[in-house]
Amino acid sequence: MIDLTQLPIKEKIARSKIQMMWFAIMSLIMMFAGLTSAYIISSSRRDWVEVNLPSEFFYSTGVILLSSLTLFLAKKSLKSNNISGASLFTSITFLLGSVFVAMQFIAFGSLTDAGIFFTGKGSSVAGSFIYIMVMAHLAHIVAGLIALTVITFKAVTKKYSKQEMLGFELGAIFWHFVDVLWIFLLLFLVFAKDIF
Repeated sequence: MIDLTQLPIKEKIARSKIQMMWFAIMSLIMMFAGLTSAYIISSSRRDWVEVNLPSEFFYSTGVILLSSLTLFLAKKSLKSNNISGASLFTSITFLLGSVFVAMQFIAFGSLTDAGIFFTGKGSSVAGSFIYIMVMAHLAHIVAGLIALTVITFKAVTKKYSKQEMLGFELGAIFWHFVDVLWIFLLLFLVFAKDIF
């Protein structure tokens, strides 16, 4: 067991911030667990109508996976004090995240073209759940894009180094989490009807 009283104050602060990030992530996991549980329970309703997911959801998965790779490369660049490489890869990650968001809205358009709406005429319980889960995820993607903006700015202005990268690590933890969360949600929506 590590004796925290023996750690330098800077390291204590870093550990506290990382721990707070994990607490925030756990609360988000609980929120999405609640949504997916409600989806499962609601799928037994008589008025439940299965919804085919638009192809843009699948294509956007490749985009978000690629964004995790570029952020990994940014961190690797930062650890080797390659600040220009870190700046480039964080910028690419931001761009890919933005493309992901655009693809999600295109997917919403595909849903409405198929007559599946969030509320009102043409809405269904299953369709509404898809909109809610994807929009909740998008809200966190937008938070991740804000973090990426800060990370990119700090990388470009050389605020990060091999020894000073806490802010980068916090942003990366969150971004990788929203990536994994999207993959979970997509797999859940694809396979829930067969499992439950």
